[in-house]
Amino acid sequence: MEALEICRRPVVLFDFDGTVADTGRAVMTSTRKALAARGFSEAQMGDLRRMIGPPLWKSFHDFYGFSREYRAFFDELGPEEYPVFDGIPVLLDGLAARGKRMAVATSRMEAKCIDMVRELGLSQFEAVVGMNPPLGRETKADSVRDALAALGATADDAVMIGDRFNDVEGAHAMGVPCIGIYSGAAAPGEHEAAGADAVVHSVAELAKLFAI
Repeated sequence: MEALEICRRPVVLFDFDGTVADTGRAVMTSTRKALAARGFSEAQMGDLRRMIGPPLWKSFHDFYGFSREYRAFFDELGPEEYPVFDGIPVLLDGLAARGKRMAVATSRMEAKCIDMVRELGLSQFEAVVGMNPPLGRETKADSVRDALAALGATADDAVMIGDRFNDVEGAHAMGVPCIGIYSGAAAPGEHEAAGADAVVHSVAELAKLFAI
């Protein structure tokens, strides 16, 4: 499927961390604090950039054998710690002007992401959908599915934009094509290996793809 074809779709779903907002510093800061509270040394912590993108509870579990505590440390941080990427407001305004409908489909806990989107003034999103286990929402694919439902849209209406392999995989699990953007913590070749339908290296390049 050609990139220009999928960019004509009326619904655009965005990942949040590393795609809309530069949360890398905030994620690493809160991760470091949570690990230090557990007695981890810097050497034991390793490369904290690997924590950016995939669900944090899963990364904590996989890399360090525990989860949960990090949320309290992240919640202490303000919006100055997770600014929107340059060009994102202009891109969102441009998409809205073209009649696109937009939603966030994130691996972050939904309540927190709703607060973050509001704090950053991103009123272009009609819905913010994230992890909500009581509602059976525990994976990226679940968020994509329910973001589509929130807009009354189908997979054929939509394209996803994300900065990590799990965005591509989650979108594809729901039959939605995905544009991978190298703006977050993805390693070189990560989007291509995951099967992204198109790849861009900046917000400016993404805007150009949408003719904005």
